[in-house]
Amino acid sequence: MPEQSRNVLGGYLSQVGQFADEHIHVVQHLSTGLAVVGVVMFARSIRLFTKFTSAAEIPDRFIEKNVILRGRVHHITRNGLEVEHIPITFPVISTLQRRWQSDGHLMLRLAGLQMTDEGRIWLREQIKPSHVVWFQPLRRDNSIIDCIVRFKKDGFFSVSLNEEILRNGLGRTVNIEGLNSNPKLYWRLQKKLLRAELNALKKGKGIWKEPTLLEKISNDLQRYKILHNMQILFSWIKSLRKK
Repeated sequence: MPEQSRNVLGGYLSQVGQFADEHIHVVQHLSTGLAVVGVVMFARSIRLFTKFTSAAEIPDRFIEKNVILRGRVHHITRNGLEVEHIPITFPVISTLQRRWQSDGHLMLRLAGLQMTDEGRIWLREQIKPSHVVWFQPLRRDNSIIDCIVRFKKDGFFSVSLNEEILRNGLGRTVNIEGLNSNPKLYWRLQKKLLRAELNALKKGKGIWKEPTLLEKISNDLQRYKILHNMQILFSWIKSLRKK
């Protein structure tokens, strides 16, 4: 199917879903017929089968309700991941979906933390391109989506990537933005992140690691050399002024 046709069909389905979002209550009041309500709910659910290729395409209600989405990793970025959204598919319509869905990736930022350079290295070691992750959008910030990202650790258990980075001392917690209207979720997520950071602090991991005696001596010697060289430099400058 030509690119123009895919965009037209994709835009049409998105408009149908948006119309259903905005008018579902009106339609339900105008008719008590199950068929009408069923059609509206089907139109509303079209969004679940839509492939999102940018932050702007994700419906506001998905972010408000923190709907969990799935994506395939393409690159590790400075703040998180670049992923290709994987929509819900059905065998009957999967071929049609592939035809009209356009290309594009979502930029995910790991919410509630500030990652270190070591954290980015660790992230590249743990998450490879083609890995599938699950992300819970919390806020849209221009072209970036702040979210909680989960992945299968060791192929079995699903864990929060945000928490794992903090648990290994590879970042610091920051305030989670975008959850002013949902204080219960905010405190639940923030508590988990703080608990992960505290765990790293107690175990002395990453940025919380205490230097060994040898490292302390080495650091002290290094500082002494710097001070000694500065004294030599100042003495040399002073001697030049006297001349």
